[in-house]
Amino acid sequence: MPEIQTESRKAFSELVSLLQEVDARWASPEWNLQGEADVVSAHRALMHMLEGGLAGMFECDATAPDFRRIVSPSRKFTGDNADAIYFDTPVSSDYSYRVRGQMNGAVYVSLTVEMGTENGALGTQTAGVINDEDFDIDGAGNFEIRFGGSPQARNWLPLAPGVSRITTRHYFEETRCAAANPERVPRLEIEILDGPGAPPTASDPSVAAGIRRVAEFVRSRTLDQPPMANTELPPFVSIVPNQFPQPTKPGNLGLAAFDAAYSMAPFLIGAEDALLVRGRWPRCRCANVSLWNRHQQTLDYANRPVSLNRVQTQTGADGAFTMVLAHRDPGVPNWLDSEGRNLGLVFWRFMLPEGEIETPSSEIVPFAEVSQRLA
Repeated sequence: MPEIQTESRKAFSELVSLLQEVDARWASPEWNLQGEADVVSAHRALMHMLEGGLAGMFECDATAPDFRRIVSPSRKFTGDNADAIYFDTPVSSDYSYRVRGQMNGAVYVSLTVEMGTENGALGTQTAGVINDEDFDIDGAGNFEIRFGGSPQARNWLPLAPGVSRITTRHYFEETRCAAANPERVPRLEIEILDGPGAPPTASDPSVAAGIRRVAEFVRSRTLDQPPMANTELPPFVSIVPNQFPQPTKPGNLGLAAFDAAYSMAPFLIGAEDALLVRGRWPRCRCANVSLWNRHQQTLDYANRPVSLNRVQTQTGADGAFTMVLAHRDPGVPNWLDSEGRNLGLVFWRFMLPEGEIETPSSEIVPFAEVSQRLA
């Protein structure tokens, strides 16, 4: 019996071919992967991205939007965060929308509109942001925001031509990482106000388009992202191990928040070393530091101390801190668990910072001398 030919079958074949290319090239020395552990890590990251594409992009229609959680303790990509919970939904400047949400104990909430994601790709530009200083919140923590349509004095954000997605951020500063706490998952609803009615039922073209969005989601986060050392990087990113750049705001960089400052650098420590990181939290709404692997996935925050926010950090009377990035517990406060990795990424976030932010400094010391150095 001859094979039944459909556009969906063609798109599925394209997805399979893409995954084979990602395996052959992205999970290889072409992307600076040097050993078995690197390849295993790449395949794990690829599976998380594939799940993210299926969850967020396969069924995706701006005329029938709904908020879906982007990352979780078991689905990580694009620099997730132990202290934040993110949702997104497709939208279009052709329509207007009403979003209803809840703070749910968050110390900072923002909603941004992204451009360039309609085919599944990584966002190319952040086109607008509204945070909890700009919208009204009732006594129970509820809020309502309009997107698109006629301008309003408050609780409104325009949807410029080309806008394709709304991303939400709920940030917490608590002793337990919020992203691993099911009680902190916020409630969010979106309603299209002037849509065309119920979307059409699934068809060969729509299923094929969904598969291709999933493929583009994966491609844009793998083959379309050259190795870190081979591309122009934003000013808040360093490729020098253990040397942090001055924290800066990202401007309209895609998937970033206008009102945050960032700093990132690789960490590199030996088997019997520790990295002492000294700094001072600035005046800001909230802040944290997270450890990522080379594929920008947080380490296991559900079970290990791989991130620290201000509540979790022990500081001196002057507000200064020393963090200890090490492979095992040094028996002192502010341990960041490397999970035994000698190489990874350290990422700092400072939301709504006030004034200049002190750049963290670092020093490699023998693990056996950590307690002595901190005495």
